Amino acid sequence: MNELMAARSLTTRPVVTLGGDAVAQVKDTVFDAVAGRVTGFTLSGRGLLSGPLKQSLPWSGVYALGHDAVMIRDPGVLVAMDVVVARREALRGRVLGAKVLTDAGAEVGTVLDLVVEGGTSGRVVGFRIAAHRSLVPGSRRHRHRVYVPRGETLAVSGRALVIPADATRYVADDLPEFVARVGAFHHARKGAS
Repeated sequence: MNELMAARSLTTRPVVTLGGDAVAQVKDTVFDAVAGRVTGFTLSGRGLLSGPLKQSLPWSGVYALGHDAVMIRDPGVLVAMDVVVARREALRGRVLGAKVLTDAGAEVGTVLDLVVEGGTSGRVVGFRIAAHRSLVPGSRRHRHRVYVPRGETLAVSGRALVIPADATRYVADDLPEFVARVGAFHHARKGAS
């Protein structure tokens, strides 16, 4: 599995060509809830006083998503901003801040962020959530922040995100621990089928 990263950590990450030219930086990550993957990025210019660009980066133009940069072949892969923004307005708001329910009907928290696999897949492997006490027993905090894997099928309806009930057994407190938990979750799901 490639490196995992929080979608919010991608904000301000440079967009760089294979030739080494920095052409923009990530402003926002666009997520397709139905497909369970990143579909692109809105962009801003490089530098402190730069504003939003009129161009965006669809996932098809991403060569690789790395720890330090989003790599593209050349600036020709950028498209008009409204191509990506239309998707963002339709899908992004339905996931961040959504209630998280298990397929058994238990409410376990609220979505804070998406966990994206680096490399070339753009696959969303889980979520960072503000967990209810029922999910994290013994927590002194009212809203403990944890990572939880998503199933292969992702259901989003209105303001709720549905995950498999067995995903709640693979909750992790931090991203490094979550890498192992995601692997164990997928291994257990393959063994059950």
